[in-house]
Amino acid sequence: MAWLNKIVFFLICTTVVFTTLAYGTVHQPVIAFFYLSVTAIVLLWAADCFSSGAVRFSGSPLQLPLALLAIYAVIQIIPFGTFTDTAGVAGIPRKISYDPFSTQATAVHIFMLCLFFAVALVYLDSATRLRRMVTVITVFGFIYAFYAILQSVLSPGKIYGIYAVPYTTPFGSFVNRHDFAAIVEMTVAVPLGMMFTGAVTRDKKLLYGVAIALMGAALLLSGSRGGLVAFVSEIILLVIVTTRANGARNTVLKAGLSFLLVAAAVGGAVFVGGDTSLTRITSDTSSRDITSNRAAIWSATVNLIANTLPLGSGVGAYQQAFTAYDPLSGAQRVEQAHNDYLQVLADAGVVGLVIGGLFLFWFIREGRRNTRVANTFRRGVAVGAFAGCFAILIHSVFDFVLHITAISVMFLTLMAMLVASGRKYDDDIDELDLTPLKRSGGAASVTPISQRSRRRVSDHAE
Repeated sequence: MAWLNKIVFFLICTTVVFTTLAYGTVHQPVIAFFYLSVTAIVLLWAADCFSSGAVRFSGSPLQLPLALLAIYAVIQIIPFGTFTDTAGVAGIPRKISYDPFSTQATAVHIFMLCLFFAVALVYLDSATRLRRMVTVITVFGFIYAFYAILQSVLSPGKIYGIYAVPYTTPFGSFVNRHDFAAIVEMTVAVPLGMMFTGAVTRDKKLLYGVAIALMGAALLLSGSRGGLVAFVSEIILLVIVTTRANGARNTVLKAGLSFLLVAAAVGGAVFVGGDTSLTRITSDTSSRDITSNRAAIWSATVNLIANTLPLGSGVGAYQQAFTAYDPLSGAQRVEQAHNDYLQVLADAGVVGLVIGGLFLFWFIREGRRNTRVANTFRRGVAVGAFAGCFAILIHSVFDFVLHITAISVMFLTLMAMLVASGRKYDDDIDELDLTPLKRSGGAASVTPISQRSRRRVSDHAE
């Protein structure tokens, strides 16, 4: 039934927005609601498959790393023998994880993210839906950035004007400003990809430019230095990917466009005022607080990794495992490594290294292939999604952004868009030569208005 199909896609879009607005979905009640949403999406997918008489699923290998990590987390909590008597207590099961309960909870969380990703891959099944997802992310990013800027001026210490956060620097709906920067890195990448590939019609370029400038200004105002580095890296990648063989003139034009967009973002941030990434980049990076002193955390994490190889200390068990290597002996609590790569090694050891390597290989291969499709619109989607995911991978060197549910959901959504952009669809059109879409039941059909609107046949099939 077509209505089931539409509801699932609507819930996917809603989940992307809701997880961000609900304080990044880091509190247990909101996380439970996210699990219920994913469960509802999966049940509706099953009902849709039953009504259509065919099981729909994606064969993308990018699903495997998440599934393998969840499976390995389960293995880490399986008992193998018992400890000898300890303080008069006997029969304590021996497990790989330092904190089996946290590892079990993390395994469930990863499994839910895996289900969301799998369904998103299935229901991004047309150019029309890709276009709608681009619109959702771009419009949401614009409105969200506008609200965050207003909040930073009117109520900088409270989220939504009601939730006071005295112990850190909130921004937008996030307690941590670095998490806000991570979300905006991805939302701004989508319109940037469309602009850099020329997939935006002349009458929409100003709107896209304003949206990009506003999101860039909000990112700078967040004061996240990791976000600034990731944003610059994202723009450099966009220039490289979209000017491979187009000549020096095109390269200069793209570089000029980059300069104008960055200048607009900087100008907006300076106009609003306050502490920005640009002012903080020159400040002292050292900190007496072990919870934010990355050098001390990374040094202790390296010692943790060296002593827990090859199996790791347990996925999600970093907080407990770190205590034995804490230079301050527990004076302050450290929950994350502030480096997703080091934490994967600390949590999953050699297995995590292999899983991470597989993910990077498949991600780069998918990006290289899909950013070269002939269809202008789908190439723009691929370039934007690839750049957004790349920015998060850069930001992950400095923070634990992928441990935040909202960021993971947005990241997986961009991954699904990257995969979907490499497919050919019946309703494919070139964004520079728009043809009207006519509805016929639940499917979209294309009515050509000129010979130029013929679909190109040089796209590869997935």
